Amino acid sequence: MKKPTHTIKLKEGFCDAVLEGRKTFEIRYNDRGYQTGDLVRFSPVDSADRIVQHRIADKLYEITYVLSGWGIPDDYVVFAIKEWNESV
Repeated sequence: MKKPTHTIKLKEGFCDAVLEGRKTFEIRYNDRGYQTGDLVRFSPVDSADRIVQHRIADKLYEITYVLSGWGIPDDYVVFAIKEWNESV
């Protein structure tokens, strides 16, 4: 079964923290209906929102938890991510 995959921009300054496992969450406007089990591919961008080269672009991450409400603005979610390994 193919998992839904979201390609979303990620500021270049956050890319290493995600790759190293120090940043394990995203706060996003929920215009895509993010769900636990969906996959995320990051498109690294610079401060001017231009696509840049970064090794995170070759990785996939799985959404492991989605939180809304609890003081999070309407239409926003916080979701937890972990690197996705298709063989697991």
